[in-house]
Amino acid sequence: MALACTTALEQAAPALRPKGLGGLSYEVVEREIGDWNRFDNRRQVGSYTGLCGGVSASGKTTHLLPITKHGNVRLRTALVELAWRLVVWQRDCALVKKWWPVFGNPKATKAAKKKAIVALARQMAVDLWRWRTGRAQPAAFGWTMIGAED
Repeated sequence: MALACTTALEQAAPALRPKGLGGLSYEVVEREIGDWNRFDNRRQVGSYTGLCGGVSASGKTTHLLPITKHGNVRLRTALVELAWRLVVWQRDCALVKKWWPVFGNPKATKAAKKKAIVALARQMAVDLWRWRTGRAQPAAFGWTMIGAED
């Protein structure tokens, strides 16, 4: 039963999608978002994912906090998985190149890689929003697309 549901979800995904974004992952992200057009700006997208850092401020004192984890848990999990796949499958895209000094450094700490992957996942959500709402084309992000030859 579970295999049949997984297969049905994978088949529901469009053929044209970024390399590394499988059919199942695509459908999880799409179904958790619902309608990309409900977001007016990138901040709303980032906030919905729960991948934004918190701030503790009182008077002149300000401290940056870890991610808030408010928002959609399944979406956040899918985006972090997608971010790791992006590092593997899309090394030439601008976003991975930006963070490659962390991912490509064998001496980088786990904490540094965790911060980088969260930042990459947050930006990936914004890029997906821009792509799905027609604000930008995949080439603007340097993505390699699969299914383009069909």
